[in-house]
Amino acid sequence: MKLAVIRLGHRTERDKRITTHCALVARALGAEQIVLCGEKDDKIVEGVEKVARQWGGKFYITYSPSYRTTLRKFKKQKYRLVHATMYGEPIQQVAKKIRKEKKIAIVVGAEKVPREVYDESDYNVSVTSQPHSEVAALAIILHELQDGRELDKKFPKAKIKITPQTRGKKVSKRN
Repeated sequence: MKLAVIRLGHRTERDKRITTHCALVARALGAEQIVLCGEKDDKIVEGVEKVARQWGGKFYITYSPSYRTTLRKFKKQKYRLVHATMYGEPIQQVAKKIRKEKKIAIVVGAEKVPREVYDESDYNVSVTSQPHSEVAALAIILHELQDGRELDKKFPKAKIKITPQTRGKKVSKRN
C-alpha cells in the first residue's frame, strides 16, 4: 500500500511546529510523502528534507498552493482520500476496509477544513470523536492502516541510526 499525507491550510507562523510534526510522523510511520497546502514555508520543506537525508529511507515533501488541485491530482492518480476528522467514522470500524486500497492519501487539516474536503474524501475517519491533536490522529490512522507493521520499518541509507537499549543512548553516525 502506498501512503501519502496532505496537510491542508498550513499557516507559516501559527502551524510550523505542528506541520513539522505531521511530516515527521508521516515519514517515521510509513508514508512516502507529504504535500503542504496553504502558505509556502521553505524552512519546513528544507528541515524535513534534511531529516530524510540524515535518517534514511525514501520520503518526499512538496508544496502546493492549492488544496483543490492537490486533492484532484491524488484522485486522478487513483489515491483514496482519507480525511482525519473528529466527525468521521471511527478508524477501528473502517480500517479493515481501507486497508484493501492500494493508494491512500491521508488529509490532515490545520485551519477550519472546507466542506468540500469532507465531500471529496472517500473516507472521513475519526480517532475518538473528541478534540485532540492532528499529529496524534495521523499517527493512529497510519498505525491502524498498516496493522502495526510500520513499527518494524527499515530506513536504508541512514547516516544516523539509534540502537535501542534499556538504558543510555547508542547513536551511530556515518558520513
